[in-house]
Amino acid sequence: MQDNLYNLAFERSILSSIVFEPQQFDDLSVSLNKDDFYLPAHQDIYIAMTSLMQKDLPIDEEFIKKELFKVKKFDEQVMLEILSANPISNTKAYVNEIKDKSLKRHLLTLTTEIKRVTVEEELPSEEVVDIVERKLYEITQDNQTSDFKDSPKMTSDTMAYIQEMKERGNSVLVGVDTGYHELNKMTTGFGKGDLVIIAARPAMGKTSLVLNTVNNLIVQGKGVAFFSLEMPAEQLMLRLFSIQTSIPLTQLRLGDMNPEQWNSLHTAMDKMNGAKLFVDDQGSININQLRSKLRKLKNQHPEIEIAVIDYLQIMSGVGTQDRHLQVSEISRGLKMLARELNMPIVALSQLNRGLESRNDKRPMLSDIRESGSIEQDADIILFVYRDDVYLFKEEKEREKAAKNDGKEFVSEYIEKDEEDAEIIIGKQRNGPTGHVKLVFQKKLTRFVDAPKFSAGVETSYENIDTRSANIDFGNDTISMPPL
Repeated sequence: MQDNLYNLAFERSILSSIVFEPQQFDDLSVSLNKDDFYLPAHQDIYIAMTSLMQKDLPIDEEFIKKELFKVKKFDEQVMLEILSANPISNTKAYVNEIKDKSLKRHLLTLTTEIKRVTVEEELPSEEVVDIVERKLYEITQDNQTSDFKDSPKMTSDTMAYIQEMKERGNSVLVGVDTGYHELNKMTTGFGKGDLVIIAARPAMGKTSLVLNTVNNLIVQGKGVAFFSLEMPAEQLMLRLFSIQTSIPLTQLRLGDMNPEQWNSLHTAMDKMNGAKLFVDDQGSININQLRSKLRKLKNQHPEIEIAVIDYLQIMSGVGTQDRHLQVSEISRGLKMLARELNMPIVALSQLNRGLESRNDKRPMLSDIRESGSIEQDADIILFVYRDDVYLFKEEKEREKAAKNDGKEFVSEYIEKDEEDAEIIIGKQRNGPTGHVKLVFQKKLTRFVDAPKFSAGVETSYENIDTRSANIDFGNDTISMPPL
């Protein structure tokens, strides 16, 4: 039984190979971590090797010995066994064998964990399933968790971040590309581990906005997971084809196109056949089901860089608790999942009807339905606002009132193919708040950047709430100087 869980001879051979050919360590350290070694003394030696590499010191017998003496973990007998082991040339096969046995040990530990939460703690089955899936994902992804990061580790990560920013030159994009130049400038993109909320009243175009971002990413060859709870996948594809081909959505729905448009559509279809877009349009899903599906998909397709949920309030809760508690569980679950999968999750959200009774109908944070937990958990909250939606609605109300009074109605409203739109950054944990100007092309249900020198573009940073920026490194946040 134990032979299936570890092989000390293989562990000694790999460590011996590193001692005699230290240049191998760079490649091996990508695949191996200390927990892959069964013997604690072997783990200590591997940790010492890692420390020496980080300090740019030789990885040899004397320096390893010195490093282990510092922490009082030097075992002379184990070191002699390693030095007497034969170095190997085909390290990959040995590493694979050690990783396989390490995985089996983790799985055996997981079976004990399952018994504990199922029998001893008597947790509900849904919670047990979630725990098991999370642990399995961590095991398969070789996730390393620790209570603290020490100063050398944080210093190294911060310097790597600064160096990466220097190499990018003047690029403002740090996270996932939003598809909009001014929005990228304000947010630096959607960061890994971020929960992004895009909120609006019905008909404002929140789905259209996120689909433009999705289209931009798949054109770049990036992977996207889309949970469409409101509309079937075919309708999403129609909108994407309209965005890509500039064929009005109504014409696509009716198949009413000229030969040139048909050719354009077939070209777009050919491109979409190779796109890394995955859509789940089940229509009803709870946070546990979404977690399970997204973990599995991310495991199968590591190239997925963002997940979208359209929209948050349609998600069903777990259990029979109050709806506000369900939404709180959903928003917190999405935030934790974004951190776990190390990618942004974008969730669309409805706004309360109450804002329409105000003179200024631009949304604010308190307008989000069940806003308390969502506002707390979100890293970025964006509001979509188009004044023309309300102008048109008011015109229709005046027309109805005139007809009821038997009066002639002369419309003063001019419907435009392109309307001004605002993206209001209501919250940004690591950056400024403010407004970004876009243009909404109604027939194509497409948002585009406003013309560079149009009125208002240069005022995108007005009313910015400057604050200290934070840079996210795993579970740690490092404060940076004010923007």
